[in-house]
Amino acid sequence: MPAARESLLDAAYTALTERAWTAVRMVDVAAAAGVSRQTLYNEFGSKEGLARALVRRETDNYLAGVARALSQGSPAAGARRDAAGRVAAAAAWTLRTARANPLVRAVLTGCWSDRLPAPAVAGAAPPPAHRPGIPAQRTAPSGEGPLPGPAELVGRFCDQAVAALRPDWPEEELPALCTACETAARLTLACVVAPVTPRAAPPAGRVPARRARRDLETEAVSRLVRGAFARMPADAQPGERC
Repeated sequence: MPAARESLLDAAYTALTERAWTAVRMVDVAAAAGVSRQTLYNEFGSKEGLARALVRRETDNYLAGVARALSQGSPAAGARRDAAGRVAAAAAWTLRTARANPLVRAVLTGCWSDRLPAPAVAGAAPPPAHRPGIPAQRTAPSGEGPLPGPAELVGRFCDQAVAALRPDWPEEELPALCTACETAARLTLACVVAPVTPRAAPPAGRVPARRARRDLETEAVSRLVRGAFARMPADAQPGERC
C-alpha cells in the first residue's frame, strides 16, 4: 500500500478516536497526513470511500492477527494436542482487538454507533456531482464489493483455523475438526457481543478491576474453545463453510 494512502488511513483512524465520524473533515485528514485534499479525493473518491477503505484495512489487520495466533503453536505440546490452544489464542486476539478497535467490534457485531461511519451499502447512489471549491470525486474501485459482516468474519475465522490445523489431522477426522472450529468461532463472537462480567471486584491493592475483567474474558473464551475441541464427536458433520 502506498505510503500516502497508509498515512491517510492512519490520520482518519486517529481522527475517529477523537470525535464522531460526522465531525471528521476531509481537509483535516489530509492535513494530518501531510498531503493535499485533492490527493485524498484522488485516492478514495469521497468520504464514504475513505470510510470503506478504513473499515476494510482494520478488518484485514484483525484477520492477519488471527492467522498469526493460529500459526504460533507449542512444539512441546504436539501439533494435534495444541490445536485447541492455537484456536484459543486466536479467540483471545479477537477479544483484545474488539476491545481496542471500535471498527473491528462494529464489523464483528454488526452494531454501528452514531460515532462510527455507517457501513456502505452495495448499490448505493453514486457520489454527488462536482461543486465549485470541492475537489472532483471519483467513484470507489468497482472491485471493492460490500464490506464484511459478522457472518462472514465468523466464516473466515473458521476457514483460517481449519486451514492452519488440517495438515496435522487425518482426512476422516476433518469433519469433526471443521465443526470444532466453527463452534469455537461462534463462541468467540458470543464473548465479544456479551463480555464476561466480573462477579466481584478484586481486593484493594491487588489486580486492577480493568485487568481482572480482561483476564476473566480471556479465560472464559479459552475455556469455551477448549471445551469445543474436547467434545469433538467422531461422526460430526462439517458446517456449511467447511
